[in-house]
Amino acid sequence: MAIREELIEELHRRRAAALAGGGKEKIEKRHAQGRLGARERVELLFDPGSFSELGMHVNHACHMPGFASKYLPGDAVVTGTGNVDGRPVAVFSQDFTVGGGALGHMHAGKICDIMNIACETGIPIVGINDSGGARIQEGIHSLSGYGQVFFRNVAASGVVPQIAIIAGPCAGGAAYSPALMDFLIQTRTHSSMFICGPEVIKAATGQVAPIEEFGSAEAHASVSGNIHFVADDDRHALSIAQQLLSFLPPNNMQDPPHLIPEEIPIVPDQGMNELVPDDPRVGFDIYGVLARLLDPGQWLEVQASFARNIVVGFGRIHGMVVGIVANQPAYKAGCLDIDSSDKAARFIRFCNAFNVPLVSLVDVPGFMPGLAQERGGIIRHGAKMLFAYAASTVPKITVILRKAYGGAYLAMCSKDMGADFIFAWPCAEIAVMGAESAARIIYKKEIEAAEDHASREAELVQLYREKFATPYQAASRGMVTDVIEPSETRARVALSLRIALTKRVSRPPKKHGLIPL
Repeated sequence: MAIREELIEELHRRRAAALAGGGKEKIEKRHAQGRLGARERVELLFDPGSFSELGMHVNHACHMPGFASKYLPGDAVVTGTGNVDGRPVAVFSQDFTVGGGALGHMHAGKICDIMNIACETGIPIVGINDSGGARIQEGIHSLSGYGQVFFRNVAASGVVPQIAIIAGPCAGGAAYSPALMDFLIQTRTHSSMFICGPEVIKAATGQVAPIEEFGSAEAHASVSGNIHFVADDDRHALSIAQQLLSFLPPNNMQDPPHLIPEEIPIVPDQGMNELVPDDPRVGFDIYGVLARLLDPGQWLEVQASFARNIVVGFGRIHGMVVGIVANQPAYKAGCLDIDSSDKAARFIRFCNAFNVPLVSLVDVPGFMPGLAQERGGIIRHGAKMLFAYAASTVPKITVILRKAYGGAYLAMCSKDMGADFIFAWPCAEIAVMGAESAARIIYKKEIEAAEDHASREAELVQLYREKFATPYQAASRGMVTDVIEPSETRARVALSLRIALTKRVSRPPKKHGLIPL
């Protein structure tokens, strides 16, 4: 017995209504602004034909007179699963053309459902945020919906990767769901993220605060550090998400998508020897080292505009996925400060949660001195890096390029902090402090007694370097695995990484460590 034709027609009618979203006119208006619709974003994220939608026929649950009869296709959010480069991913995409993308009870329920599926099946979550905020017609039910979403963000944390795209307004409590996710991508135009808008700030404090100064992608990328990537438009944001997923495992029980080589060629790279200046006080650009260490085209920097004295990101070395943490001598001399400590610690903890090996490139003169840093809590923030590295059980390989002084030497993953392999270049200096400062303290009387203070001080600085700060001193005490030529770096790191991929570490059972937040 065939199904009645009118039922098939009804199904197609309802599907068409849901697919139409807020209607052709609203979608065309977005196109004129250079923006995509919610469904277009989803289709662009996934491999062609792989998207499977869930909850298409969900409608709102508001009983307020005058609003109850309104039809909100999909309750203003598209959810489902699909493949990105052949690997399954879950998605929710808010639809601003339907009721401003406002979140209500059923809207939140759809997001929670897809997040539950992602956690239970072990697949990443991509959330595309474009919403006017809570649906006021549903009152407290909207706030409850946000709470349920936040709860699932936390439940998914460290279980599956979570990527948020800010492609429109994301204000008030709505901003906390992206903030609870692992990586935030914000479009340069037509998007904003904030807790209190300009009007609220002015009413509460009297301050005139243009939204560009605190809610834009540039502000969050360079000042607050709230987002990790700035995208030119929707298409670019989705491309970044795809690239990011290419380095990540689907969940915390699997390894990243390594392309493990059968054989690693031992080929010296003489160009690496030319990168470091003769004068240890002269800065150099760490990106030159990264370009020669990593596979061509296999580098995705995270938070490139924030705390630029440290560089973090994902790359591949002979096909093997790594997380890079590198001092940047070309900015603030590579010192560690409050922001760079936070940036590095968060990245390290993500890599550890998802089995990404860590490679640390060290050229650090110490922690940033100054009243603002001390009053701002540099002790607490710097301790986050120590905690993050010490708690990490993934393979950890450290290369000391030049300076590694004091507590910052430890904070950049020394052997004592759990590094598995540590290599040092011959020009490296490893010491409690810089040679100049140390010599002035140790040899103070000799310098003062000399007729030519400057000449004697220079001699004693060199003596201190040779006696206390060479990499061979550290190697003689087992604190450095080997002293290598810069040209050997890529091969030695790759060989060590290949061995360390099978590393397994057991720690004492506990609920969780107490990182100094």
